[in-house]
Amino acid sequence: MTGQRSIICKGCWQQMRVPIPLRGPLSIPFRVFGVRPSPMNPNTCTICELMFKRVMKARKVSVNATILFADLRGYTALSQTLPEEQVSELLDAFYDECASAIWANDGLLNKTIGDAVMAVFNFPIRHDGHAANALLAARQIQQQFGLRAASIAAGSENVGAVVGIGIGIDSGMVSFGEFGRSHRDLTAIGNVVNLAARAQSVAERGQILVTQSVRNQTNAATDQAPARSYDLKGIDQPVLLFSA
Repeated sequence: MTGQRSIICKGCWQQMRVPIPLRGPLSIPFRVFGVRPSPMNPNTCTICELMFKRVMKARKVSVNATILFADLRGYTALSQTLPEEQVSELLDAFYDECASAIWANDGLLNKTIGDAVMAVFNFPIRHDGHAANALLAARQIQQQFGLRAASIAAGSENVGAVVGIGIGIDSGMVSFGEFGRSHRDLTAIGNVVNLAARAQSVAERGQILVTQSVRNQTNAATDQAPARSYDLKGIDQPVLLFSA
């Protein structure tokens, strides 16, 4: 799945009403000064990554956002049984499909952590329906990766029963900005991030688990989804999660 690429930076336009060209002849002078599409979302630019100090006069801001974590299940086991080329192709497919779905729904692919990814929705590109965007991205990831994985693993016994993606999503207030002094990391932190990560950790292959907050914002899409109480690591009380 390939999304349409924006001519100007969506983040700078929404945040500052400044049309920063990302593509075409008008973008060439900007690239000379290091302004180019961001690796976290090609429809935003590197100015978005610097706006905290230069525009907001702060290293971090509080924003209402949705956080998505996706993890490639069975990758370690497969790496011991499949040829190296197939294993690499599966990981490439996972990253590719995650990126395509996240960017198509105006999210940031904020981190890649081994065989997992973290995405942020609603900053710097704002959407009232950011939780719905994250859920749509999650479903696209599951669908598209399933097709790619089946093609890659054709002829390998039991691969379909081993490989898959578990996804967790939560929504609420997060702190987003630059963290660290010697090594600056642009990311989101807070309870919402932790809960999304924990939800992902208990999701089964092919499953999307969302919190009550996400369900409340996407009830039309998850109204019939079954709910279950989970004891999550590092969280004192059981948490109700919905399979979406």
